[in-house]
Amino acid sequence: MQPSLNPSVADDVPALADIDDPALTARLRHLIDHKTKPLGALGRLETLALRIGCVLGSEAPALDEPQMLVCAADHGLAARGVSAYPSDVTWQMVENFLAGGAAVSVLARQHGLALTVVDCGVAREIAPRASAPGQPRLLTHRVAPGTADASIGPAMSPAQCAAAIANGRAVVRALPGNALLLGEMGIANTSAASLLLARLCRVPLSECTGAGTGLDDAGIARKRAVLQQALAANAAATTPLAALAALGGLEIATLVGAVLEAAHQRRVIVVDGFITSAAVLVASRLAPPVLQRCVFAHRSGERGHALMLERLGAEPLLDLGLRLGEGSGAALAWPLLVSACAVLREMASFESASVAGPLA
Repeated sequence: MQPSLNPSVADDVPALADIDDPALTARLRHLIDHKTKPLGALGRLETLALRIGCVLGSEAPALDEPQMLVCAADHGLAARGVSAYPSDVTWQMVENFLAGGAAVSVLARQHGLALTVVDCGVAREIAPRASAPGQPRLLTHRVAPGTADASIGPAMSPAQCAAAIANGRAVVRALPGNALLLGEMGIANTSAASLLLARLCRVPLSECTGAGTGLDDAGIARKRAVLQQALAANAAATTPLAALAALGGLEIATLVGAVLEAAHQRRVIVVDGFITSAAVLVASRLAPPVLQRCVFAHRSGERGHALMLERLGAEPLLDLGLRLGEGSGAALAWPLLVSACAVLREMASFESASVAGPLA
């Protein structure tokens, strides 16, 4: 029998207020519509400016001290051959993040994003180290050295899931700023994301299981068969929290906590690809107003992500065929958020610039 989820997990889900404010929305819309441009001429940048203004509750929003949060952990499913890479890549990539050589490290550095990497449960423990100001830093919140094999039973115990969610909330509480960009690392975590999509959105695995790190057709078929076993082994895990414990990963659960806390603090949440979207899916099932605070960076090349975005009612900013993860897509989209705020704050109106408006 599937164990019931520890009540302490539900206790760690904050009550989120609906931030829909018709009066603020109307003022923001008026400001945007009266800038020195034809109506709607800045396209989706206008929608983005409106979203950020509403999240931050400001007609002149500014994005302060943006934080890139990369959560890393290993998955028991990796031993079943669901990835093209060995599980050792997880800890090796964490070291690469910290050394500044990974894509997300480069992009975070380029765009002035503070990079924090969290060891949520990497199989090989990452040695603690001091970080210089402006350099990536490591936080250790290890719940376990990876999850169990979800194809034969729950990936996490209820207590482990609760601890990971609590860790995610605590990490965000300690981070400055009003914007959180989500990233992750974990060999086999596209499998966990596919499982969560399949279970929570009732999507056939054939529609949400892709190549991940680069599986060929035979590898995808093998992966799909293993994931089908995982769904069957955890058939009773149907609620969002139960599904997260049974099918998810420690990094995904930590990100769920991070998303809930960022939403509670009314930060702008920049969602990366398939795995971080899976964390947002779970968080939004626990607290629907989460989605009001989210900006979806891109549509990845991973099979299932487009379907997940559709189920979340999300329209991503970019579509570059990315499937790296790490938070790379969120970092690439970040300048669009900065530009949207700048336009809202600094672009002149027809009246202030003494420019003739449209003909009546």
